[in-house]
Amino acid sequence: MSAWHDPDRTVVDAFLVKSQFRPGSVPTYRWFLCTFEDVARRHPAVDRQMLDAWLKEMQKRWRLSTLLNQVCIVDRFLDHLVEIGLIADNPVAALRRRYNVKQSKPIWRALASPNPDESLAALRRPAPFGSVLGDFMQDHVMLMRSRGYQYEAQAHWLLRFDRFLQARPDLAEQPLEAMIASWAAAKPTRNHAAECQKLARILTKARFRLDPTIPPKRFNPRPEREVAREHRQPHIFSPADVRRMLDTARTYPSPDAPLRPLTLYTMIMLAYCAGLRRSELAWLDLGDVDLQSSTITIRETKFYKTRILPLSDSVAVELRAYIDARRRAGGPQNPKSGLFWHAHLNDRYRPEAVTTMITNVMRRAGLKPASGRTGPRVHDLRHSMVVNRILQWYRSGINPQEKLHFLSTYMGHRDLHSTLVYITVTQDLLQEASERFRALGAPCLVTEARP
Repeated sequence: MSAWHDPDRTVVDAFLVKSQFRPGSVPTYRWFLCTFEDVARRHPAVDRQMLDAWLKEMQKRWRLSTLLNQVCIVDRFLDHLVEIGLIADNPVAALRRRYNVKQSKPIWRALASPNPDESLAALRRPAPFGSVLGDFMQDHVMLMRSRGYQYEAQAHWLLRFDRFLQARPDLAEQPLEAMIASWAAAKPTRNHAAECQKLARILTKARFRLDPTIPPKRFNPRPEREVAREHRQPHIFSPADVRRMLDTARTYPSPDAPLRPLTLYTMIMLAYCAGLRRSELAWLDLGDVDLQSSTITIRETKFYKTRILPLSDSVAVELRAYIDARRRAGGPQNPKSGLFWHAHLNDRYRPEAVTTMITNVMRRAGLKPASGRTGPRVHDLRHSMVVNRILQWYRSGINPQEKLHFLSTYMGHRDLHSTLVYITVTQDLLQEASERFRALGAPCLVTEARP
């Protein structure tokens, strides 16, 4: 007998109800999970052997590619069994931990291969911070985070360097500079050279903190400057482009989620009119919207900053219309529930979903190619908000320099320098700035003729 007894399939049905899958998918998922239970009944425990037996049986009925597209349901079902206490651990999760693999699908693919042990061994990843410098780098990351820094990108650089050192045990006795030089020589790209320069600064400063007798060295800034020059320029949407996106969002085809077109419309409106990041859109709560004062509260996002943003009357009207439609669609009214809610999982949209959906709107509006990463990005709406706001100030006779500090606060930036990155000099902006100089500055250059 298996670890749980479910002759009436009540456990499976409870899981399907909790997951709130689309009605058309439920019969397939139920059959899939029932076959899993049937195999589990013939084994004393839900373990590696049981998974192997189930996969062999399923491969007789399904092609491997189709099977691998469905195993995520079993993985979630196993997590559900752990959650309700019917099994002690998810065996797939245990294999992920053992081989240090983030995703479940490679584990399933390895288990379904002709030689599972070899395939699993090939998946093994080095343990995080397991090199000779691992403890030193991990302590530095923890220190910086304890001081309030998010330190995400820097941690990724250190982890990549750590994996390199684990693969090169011959460098264990070498000085830090030699290790970094070997890491820099591993890839001949400019991006890698710039990353190595940043990594070297981090590690030498961390070493100086432990041993002040070894001063941090100055490094060549040229690689970082070369990479910065190669960064693509943000796409600045014109008001007409934004209107086209909004119109496209209104007609977005979504028969299974009727609220989605209005959700996309409101997302794009806030991304452009309020300059919100995709994560800020995703993590907005219903209670963060104050329709009485026409403000939204953005809580502890980048740089751990919280800000209250006033909205224009037209944006507030559209936001009220969305909230009313959300309520009629059955959205939860708990102030902590996600503002941008979907009925499929009765949850908020994640940042990745926000990016995918708005990108699809851009493609449908003809502003981005049908495939690939080229063309405008979602974050370019934020850039466009800054540039078009400055254009409006110029055209209204307002000196933008007097307003930049307010704009920086509105955008949630740490300082004015972060805001300057968003000021892309377009032809229209250059024309308006030149016209302002001609009207106000040029007379100062005219000198009276001497007698």
